[in-house]
Amino acid sequence: MRGTRPLVDLAKTIRSKNAGVDQITFDVIFADRASYDLVRRSRALTRETVAALYRIPPDRITTFVEYEPGLAIKFTIRRDRPSGSPGERDVFGSQQYPPLFQVPIPVPE
Repeated sequence: MRGTRPLVDLAKTIRSKNAGVDQITFDVIFADRASYDLVRRSRALTRETVAALYRIPPDRITTFVEYEPGLAIKFTIRRDRPSGSPGERDVFGSQQYPPLFQVPIPVPE
């Protein structure tokens, strides 16, 4: 039997920010290789799981990268509407990361 831990317990940094006016980029950065490898190998954080988590079609994710030199998983999504346009509620894209906190990561016991 395996347990799970929330992603927020394994990552050093989880953040989002503008990537131009039409995209928001996300960084999940780990302090050590063991945590990075655990999350990467679990396949709990993929383009498909991110799309499901944010309830968007996978084709709105323009980039999804496992960046080994930085021990990071990075992805970028296309916004519904440009930053700062009427009805848009996060001009800097910096408040979009909290749903990632509770992504369950299977861990060995």
